This record gives sequence, C-alpha cells and structure tokens, in this order.
Amino acid sequence: MSAVWRASRGAVKRRRLQTIVIGLVVMCSTTAILCALGVLDAASAPFDKAYSQQRGAHVVATFDTTKTSDQQLALTALRPGVHAAAGPFDEAVLTFSKDFLGSPPGALTVVGRSAPSGPVDDLTLQVGRWATAPGEVVLDKTCGQAAHCPLGSTLQADGAPPLKVVGLATSVSRSADAWVAPEQMAALHPTSAQMLYRFTDSATDAQLRTSLDQATAGLPPGALKASQSYLTLKQAFSALADSYLPFMTLFGILSLLVSVLIVGNVVSGAVVSGYRHIGVLKAVGFTPNQVVAVYLAMVSVPAIAGSALGTLLGSALAQPMLGIVFHGVETGGATPAISPWLPVVSLAGMPLIVALAALIPALRAHRLPAARAITAGSAPRAGRGLRVQRWLGATRLPRSISLGLAQPFARPARALMTAAAIVLGVATVTLTTGLSSTMVAYADAGPGTPQIDIQTGSAAAGQTLPKLSDAQDEAMLHSLPGVRQFAANASLVVHIVGYTQPTTAFFFRGDPPAASYQIVKGHWLDGPGQAVVGPMFLNQHGLAVGDRITLELNGHSADMTIVGQTVDGDARGLNASWPTLADLAPDRRASAYTLQLAPGTDTREVLNAIRAADPGLYAASASPPVGPTVAVVSFSSAFTVLLTIVAALGVFNTVLLNTRERRRDLGMLKAIGMTPRQVTAMTVTSVTALGLVSGLVGIPVGILAHRMIVDHVGVVEFTESMKDVWHPPQLAALALSGAAIAVLGALIPARSAARLTSAAVLHNE
Repeated sequence: MSAVWRASRGAVKRRRLQTIVIGLVVMCSTTAILCALGVLDAASAPFDKAYSQQRGAHVVATFDTTKTSDQQLALTALRPGVHAAAGPFDEAVLTFSKDFLGSPPGALTVVGRSAPSGPVDDLTLQVGRWATAPGEVVLDKTCGQAAHCPLGSTLQADGAPPLKVVGLATSVSRSADAWVAPEQMAALHPTSAQMLYRFTDSATDAQLRTSLDQATAGLPPGALKASQSYLTLKQAFSALADSYLPFMTLFGILSLLVSVLIVGNVVSGAVVSGYRHIGVLKAVGFTPNQVVAVYLAMVSVPAIAGSALGTLLGSALAQPMLGIVFHGVETGGATPAISPWLPVVSLAGMPLIVALAALIPALRAHRLPAARAITAGSAPRAGRGLRVQRWLGATRLPRSISLGLAQPFARPARALMTAAAIVLGVATVTLTTGLSSTMVAYADAGPGTPQIDIQTGSAAAGQTLPKLSDAQDEAMLHSLPGVRQFAANASLVVHIVGYTQPTTAFFFRGDPPAASYQIVKGHWLDGPGQAVVGPMFLNQHGLAVGDRITLELNGHSADMTIVGQTVDGDARGLNASWPTLADLAPDRRASAYTLQLAPGTDTREVLNAIRAADPGLYAASASPPVGPTVAVVSFSSAFTVLLTIVAALGVFNTVLLNTRERRRDLGMLKAIGMTPRQVTAMTVTSVTALGLVSGLVGIPVGILAHRMIVDHVGVVEFTESMKDVWHPPQLAALALSGAAIAVLGALIPARSAARLTSAAVLHNE
C-alpha cells in the first residue's frame, strides 16, 4: 500500500496542472450542488421538524355547535385512525369595522383554551404570558403587525367586550388568530367548536380526507363546517422556495455532469500519456489492481481537497441564499437552515463520484500489458484522423488552421467529452440568459408609465385621517395635472366558506390597475361578483378559473366567480370587483389609490399637490418589486460563472494533454519554419471548431431547460410574452459563446506551446 501511495504522490507532482484542474472543477461543482441541496432540504425539512416538535394538527376541523354537542365531538378522538386529538374548544369570529392590528377591517378567529400546551398544537408563547382570566387575549404573532398591538393594548371588536393583549404566541398549525380563557368565550357568543386531530395516516390529501371521514362518521349531517389540512400550510411554507428549486436543481445536475466529464477526460488523458509509466510500474511488480489504485488515488487527492473547499464555500453561501429564498415567508416555528448532514454528504459524496468517473478510464491501465505499454508512445495511433487531415490540407485554408481543425479527429473520444462539457456550458449560458430576460419582462410588466401609490391614513398606525370624503378625494386626484389613469381599492379581511384561514380581499374601481396587465388566464374584473387571483391562491385552495366561492363578513355574504388568474399573487389574497364591497361593507371607503401619470409628468409636483389637498393621504412614487428578479438573476449568474469556469477548465485540460502528446510534432513543425503565432493559431483552432459546434447543440438544450423551468414555477405563472424571449441577435451571440469558452480554456496552453523551442523538444525525444 505504501508503494501505491508513493507512486500516486509522484503522479500528482508530475501533473500539477491537471491536479489543480481537478481540484477547481470539484470545488465549483460541490459548491453548486450543496447550494441546490440546501434549498431542496430547507423547503420541507424545517417545517416537518417544527410540526413534529410542536405536535402540529394534521387537520383543524370546525364544527357547528347547533348541530352537534361537545360530548359527540369528544368521542371523535377515540375513532380508528386518530393518533391524538385536542378539543373541543369554543370558537368565535370577532368582526372589526375599523383597522385593527395594522390590518384592514375584517374578522379575527378566537378560540378558548386554558393553556398553550396540549397533545395537539402545542403553542409557543413568544412574548408575555397566557390569558388566564376574562378580559385577556393572546394573539397569534403572524395574524397582524405586532408593532401596532403591543402588550397591554386593547382589542375592541364590534359588539364584544374589550380584550387586553397579554401575550403573543405562535401556532405551527395556524389553528386560530387569537386565544382567550375558556371563561371568556360566553361573552363572545361562539357558534362553532374546534377539534385538532393528528392521524395515523397523514401523508397525502386522500389519506387525510379518509381519516377525517372516519373520525366524524356518525355526526349529524352538516356538523362539519370547515377543515384545514397541514399539507396546505406546508405548501405555503415551501411555495417560494419551491419556485427556486427547478433551476437550482438543474444547475446542480449540470455541475455534476460537467465534473464527471472533465474528471473522466483528465484520467483518460493521464492513462494515455502515461503508457510508459504504467509499463514500468507493472514491470517492477505492481499488480493490475495496484496500477488502477495509483490512478484513482491520483484523482482522489485533489478531489478531496476540492470537495472540502467547495463544502466550506457552499455552506457559507447557502445560509444567505436561504434568507433570500424565504424572505417574507411566514415560517412560524420552522427556521430554514442547512441540515448538518448535507455538508457531510457533499464532502464524502463528491470524491466518491470523482473516483467512479475515473474508474472506467483507469481500467485501461488494468488491461494494458507491460511490454506493450513500455514500447508504446503517447501520440495517437497511426491512421487516426489522417483522412480528414489530408482533405483539409488540400483546401486553401492556412496550414496552421487545417492542422488545428484535424486535431480533434486524432482523439475522437477526448474531443467528444470536451465537446459535451462545452455543450453543458453553453446550455447554462443560454438558460441564464433566458431566465434573466423572463424575470426582467416580469418586473417590467405594467403600463410602462410613472405610477403613484396612495394610502389613506390609519388611526391604528397613529396617522392623520383623510379630511375629504372618498368621492372628494377621487375628484381631487382626477383633477391633478398629468393623471392619465385612476384606480381605487379597499381591502377587507374576509372568510371564504369552506376554508378556515382568513383571506384579504381587495376591491377595485376605476381604471384597471397594474395587476390587470399580468393576466395569464381569463380576464380582469369587468362586472359585479367577479374575482381575480394568483396561482398560489388557486393551488392552495384547490380551485380553477371559472369556479365559484362565497365570501363572508359580519353576517353578510357575497357569491363570487373567479374570472381571471394573474402572473403571481398572495395565497391569502384576492382581487374583487367594487360592487361586491357594497354587499359586505357598504360604508367602507377606498383605502388606497393608484395614479398612472403621463410621460414627462413631474412626479414630485403631483406628490406635493396630493399632500397639500389632503394631509390624510400618504403618497409615494411606486417602483416595481425587484427582489425575485434580483435573486433569480444573481443565483443563475453565479452558477453560470462557476460552470463556465469549469467548462473552460475542461478545454484547458484537453489542450494541455494534446500539447504534451504532440511535443515532437510541434518541435518538427517549428524546425521547418512554423512561427509561434501559427502554433498558437493551430492550437486554439483545434478546439474553436468544437466550441462552435457545441454552441449550436447547447442552445436548444438551454432553451428546452428554460422552458421546463418557467413552466413549473409554483408561485408564478408567466405569460407567453415573458417566456418567448429569444431573438436572432441574442441567439447569434449565444452560438459564439461555445467558441468563447473554448478560446478561454485554450489560450494559456496554446501560448505555452508557442514558446516551446524545437531544439529542446527534439533533444528530449
């Protein structure tokens, strides 16, 4: 074993450049793969861990207490398939006609619980204490803005006694918006009861439905009013991260493929160029297996070093990346983080993959007889590529160009592996270009003119209230110079019949707002009883364009038809037509206005005019959200740089091997008059043609990958105009990217070959 190690160490020292190439390739690949695995793991593992630790409810069920009793509900906990249950808890819905907790008027679900702990839905008290007496309330930390409702403040709902906020808690099950002592519930007039279930079979929606049916079997018809699955919460938690997964995973796979190709190419070249070394090893007593071990150890040393550096770099980049991916996501008790096992897997897995990639070419050394290996040269076997070389020599091409174009045919397998690496590099550049164009088109979607967003003052936020009426403010805004379009909206927190989670509804009137320019399916609001939602809303509610829903607020209801789907949107928000607002809250005025200005309008002058006319209007120049665009472009650009470097290193290795194998040929060519510039041109040309062909192959691969990604982003559904981003000048530039990668990788070894002197080369021979 010591002899194998000494021979391997000697091989590493003789091939320093190839050792560095392997180390850099493995480092870049490990970094990309670890980042992709980190996002993939964080999309589900933290939620599952938090849900298990806090014994989250698989189903939160709401029952009508006029149709069933507490005794009947308690018996459901003993039904087959129920692993654990908590309740029944009295449940009431408090309504607010004014802004509360920094939220628009709406509803708040309150449950009576004697303690935060329990067999199901173990609440985490974040601030303060639990409500133990009447007149006290604990709020869910995510139900509103805690800054607008500090401890000790009073929560005043319509027709209910005042409640003092004594604590903030977190429910991983999102079972309620607030909790009070059971003794308080009588004054809140509950009409519902809540049961929290954990089932034995809970992996799929079908299993949850079956388990809930078994648990509620025997209850009076209509007793079950609504139910909420934990799978919906899990999807909401990971939806934004899932949108990044397709291209992150694809970049990880591309990195792995390029790494395997280049490592296989390096080892194959080392075996071919080391025939005599193999023969000597076998002649002095090395067994075939020991020879294979020498070459595997030769690549394992830089692979281990590269994977260690890549793991450190990937771990450092992954956590900030998760901060971007989960920005704005209600994580509750689930904290996105890189699992400890991922760096271990990367550190151990990448050297193993490298060793497997090196095994096939290393087996050539296993089969090679010692006598043949000692007498063989390192140059290609006679006859390889001669026909192509003669044909090219008969053309009018300069001899340095014709010789360069013929070189890949002397080592066809090596040329194909190099071409494959360039194809993947070009595909990555194409994919990145397409994603960047799509995200820029997504960010720029809209009327394309300056926009001003205006919010009305809120007493809950300590702001000045508008001094003009809704109609007076609208007339004033219409009269401002440069105003081309006007839209008003009011927001309410409502409940959708059949769903437990509240929804924020935005009611629009006036000209279509910017969201109307991003309709993917159907159309924008143009009549009463209509709603337009985003893809996340449809996915998490199991709805589609054309379906009907019913909104409820303060005992009023409104039937709605989903007539359109926008590019994106909140899973807990919908856009509705203004006439529907009269059915739910007739006295509600607009809470926000949007102005589209004519090109060239002085935005600052308009802002000053608004503030002077009504101090209760808070206006600001709007700018499109650039967070997702910057994140996607940044991630893809970083991965593209990594893969481009890796692909260029593959070309570098190929040219380096070719140059070393052809040292005698280069010496003879220089002896008969070839200049250093011609040597450089010949060497660069040998891979430039590969780069051009690979570029033409890599472009459709990248376009296909781009289409697969943009068609499967869960939180966004792009329009066709956002997907169709390819234009002839852009494609022409991409076609040259393969040649650019080839020239980038070939330039250094080509210049090294040009500096060789014929005397030194022929003397060594």
